[in-house]
Amino acid sequence: MRSIFPLLCFLLFNLSGIAQDSTQTFSEKLMIGLTEAPPFVMQENGRLKGLSISSWVLVNRELESEFEYKVYPDLNSLLTAVENGDVDFSINPITVTDQRMKRMDFSQPYFISHTAIARRSGSKVWGYLSNMLSWNFISAILILVGVIFLFGFLVWIFERKVNKEEFGEGPRGILQGFWWSAVTMTTVGYGDKSPRTFGGRFIGLIWMFLAIIMISSLTAGIASSLTVQNIQDEITSIEDLGRFDVATVKSSSSLELLEQYNVESQNVLNAEEGIDLLLNKQTNLLVYDQPILNYLIEQKELEDELEVLPKTLKKDYFSYSFPKGSTLIKKIDPLLVGTLKSMEWNTLIKDYK
Repeated sequence: MRSIFPLLCFLLFNLSGIAQDSTQTFSEKLMIGLTEAPPFVMQENGRLKGLSISSWVLVNRELESEFEYKVYPDLNSLLTAVENGDVDFSINPITVTDQRMKRMDFSQPYFISHTAIARRSGSKVWGYLSNMLSWNFISAILILVGVIFLFGFLVWIFERKVNKEEFGEGPRGILQGFWWSAVTMTTVGYGDKSPRTFGGRFIGLIWMFLAIIMISSLTAGIASSLTVQNIQDEITSIEDLGRFDVATVKSSSSLELLEQYNVESQNVLNAEEGIDLLLNKQTNLLVYDQPILNYLIEQKELEDELEVLPKTLKKDYFSYSFPKGSTLIKKIDPLLVGTLKSMEWNTLIKDYK
């Protein structure tokens, strides 16, 4: 009995200490880090609101903790504060990435998003006109004219003395050979000019068969040159971004993605600065979180000037972020999961899915 009594005292002491530690986490006011990220975190008339704020309100109904918001000027300073433990956690829409998981801990995701691309909306008519003035289009036309001239010149060499009526000598005769070559290639067949010598007819026969092959490929080349810019503008993979001037938000998961694929980018403090770069034509593309881009463009009424491409780059999971080793996660996670299943939360996010 004497040996058991000290053991019981030791266990009771440690259990009470554990209980005190678990409650001590919430005995003091929680410091929650934030930075503006519409529509998740916004300030209006000195009050904070948004989807992330609403999610925390729902979670804290069960938690019943005292808390205080600490607003940081940008995402980079917020992430640094979370990593250094300057705040207890952040409810901002922070994307979970491999690099960030080495620096901090994350809750269950509360919102599924995508990394998207915003760009200036261009006029299709102007796009085709600009393509017609592009070097690709002009070079295709020059190749076509050069081939027509070559075979017209060859026929003129054979016909210039024997068939002077149709293929005269000098520059005028060369132009007549060019005319015959163009008519033959297009299979119009006016019949006003036709080679009479063996050499001329032999060149003409070669040109007739060769033109069938060349006209299809050259026509395809001209058509391709008219649409090549539109094809280039369509982003099918992350590597395609290397052809454009790209901007993204500093310390964002979008930046991590671009760096992973060695895509150079101009870094801004927030999405609003990136929007301004697009409007001022200081960048071609803005890569960032899809719901934030959609919200800013809609709120600023820029639908006629900017667009978010339907093709996204990757799926993102937004979570609360905590300092590494935080004990708050075990308390908040179950409540957050319960919130996500509530009808109230589903009503809040239906416009952002």
